[in-house]
Order: sequence, then structure tokens, then C-alpha cells
Amino acid sequence: MIIRRAEPGDEVELTAMIHELAEFEQAGHECTVTESHLRTALFGDMPTVHGHIAVEDGQAAAGALWFRNFSTWDGVAGIYLEDLFVRPQFRRRGLARAMLAALARECVEGGYTRLSWAVLDWNVNAIALYDAVGGKQMNEWITYRVSGPELSALAEPPES
Repeated sequence: MIIRRAEPGDEVELTAMIHELAEFEQAGHECTVTESHLRTALFGDMPTVHGHIAVEDGQAAAGALWFRNFSTWDGVAGIYLEDLFVRPQFRRRGLARAMLAALARECVEGGYTRLSWAVLDWNVNAIALYDAVGGKQMNEWITYRVSGPELSALAEPPES
């Protein structure tokens, strides 16, 4: 198994894994990312996301996409793990834990103080892993999102 930073060309497998994850999360109809979107986000002039890929037996087995966030309390960056996906045929081999460890190393080497992520409440296997690696549920925080028509409406200037 090799875990490495994403390189140009990896957007093909990473995009496929994002779509596979969306299907796993029963939200495939909501996933519209393309290889072009991901290539620009990962390798464009102003990258907005970073990625890691796990290769096992010459195949892309797992992927992680993440970005830096900032802790105003600590005054330093952290990593927010947006997606971590292990293809079904590669599960139960320690890949997810190894990917988390790679991201933890990114934090330690970068002087970052946090590695954060979210998990669906029904994904008991992922929750068990996150508990096992020392992850702490942030039960006091409620995640909000505004998107689609609501985002457009919010962006409109107030009526005079």
C-alpha cells in the first residue's frame, strides 16, 4: 500500500470515488462534480482542495480530499477532511486509518492544531474507526449549510 499526495491525473480516480461515495451516502443524484472541476480545484492556479490517494495492488483503493481551515482560538491552521472513501473491495485492510494517519502527519508537520471532519450518523463502521483513533464527537455544535436557491437569495442585496 502506498499513500501519497494527489498528483495531476489522479483527479480521474478521485472524481470516480466521490461519485461512489455519493452513491454510498444515498445522495448520488446530488453529486455533480466532474474531473475538470476537481482538476482545477486540486491543481489550478489557486488550489482550493488537497488530496491523498492510496494505491494498493496498482489500483486506486482510497482517496481523501481536504482543505485548510483556521482556528481563531489557536491562531493557526487545521485540516478539514471533506471526504474519505475506501472502495468496498479494499475495506477492512486499515486504509482509512492509514489515510487519517497521513493527514495527522500533515497537521503535525505543518504546525496545525486540528484535524476535523463530519460523519453521517448512520455510518457506524466509520464512527467506530473515528472513536478508535481518538476522535471526539462535537455534539454541542450544529452544522448549517445554505445552498441552491437559498444561497442565491441570501446573496441578493437588501431591498431599499
